[in-house]
Amino acid sequence: MNEESTLIDLHCHTTASDGQLTPSEIIDRALTRNVDVLAITDHDTVQGLFEAHEYNNKKDTPLTLINGVEISCRWESHDIHVVGLNVDIENPQLDEYLKTQRVLREERAAEIGRRLEKAGVIGAYEGAKSFANGAALSRGHYASWLVKNDYAKCRNSVFKKYMTRGKTGYVPNNWKSIPEAVAIIHQAGGQAVLAHPSGYKFSSKWLKKLVREFKEANGDAIEVVLGQQSINERSNLIALSHQNELYASLGSDFHFPGGWLELGKNLFRPKGVNWVWESQNWKKEIKAEPLQ
Repeated sequence: MNEESTLIDLHCHTTASDGQLTPSEIIDRALTRNVDVLAITDHDTVQGLFEAHEYNNKKDTPLTLINGVEISCRWESHDIHVVGLNVDIENPQLDEYLKTQRVLREERAAEIGRRLEKAGVIGAYEGAKSFANGAALSRGHYASWLVKNDYAKCRNSVFKKYMTRGKTGYVPNNWKSIPEAVAIIHQAGGQAVLAHPSGYKFSSKWLKKLVREFKEANGDAIEVVLGQQSINERSNLIALSHQNELYASLGSDFHFPGGWLELGKNLFRPKGVNWVWESQNWKKEIKAEPLQ
């Protein structure tokens, strides 16, 4: 492997949560996109990883597949996501935690359906479940159904029109806390990463508070390089990682083909950054020099 050209993507989703490609299809797409190291990080589930590993091993691909999960958390009434990397997907404590998350996710999703129905959007809950096809139900599944049925032009407009605070389908989250999520990730042998910090659209003051409290909760890293971000956002996140003595991570947050976020896209690695795979607790060695 050419270390200088190693392409690493530590955040993506499959049909096990709200992605549109199966775990096997994600592996194929990663190979097509020349991704060398991939973490599958489905929302509150690790079920897709079993198929992904079986497929990756059967095809004997050169892809290094990292076990991951993206855990939904509650912080100051906001939805915050924490990615767990290198988790043991057979850890019984993690399994129980994720089962509880699935119950909470179903309760919230059902309430979203009830509120939409009161507003005249009939059949949204059943429609979202059909899109989920047995996966943990999410707002993303609602978005897909609403777009298909012409309630909105795109997934982003669904959230603006129906799912944000004060809108018809908004339901406050019922997740556990960031410290609880970090603790269970560590118990499963993984590293806890604050996902897409700039995506929460917080003020500078609130973002600094979030990162500081994540560090106080024993978090390990934050995502500093995303598939879509400005140079200023990247520089600010790198500075926050240094200020809080956190490792840095990166990922596309890929959900489906044809969107702005594509596997491995724009995941440049600046110099002078302490990457999460350089930490002593990282289980799978990744030798990778910064991409320029």
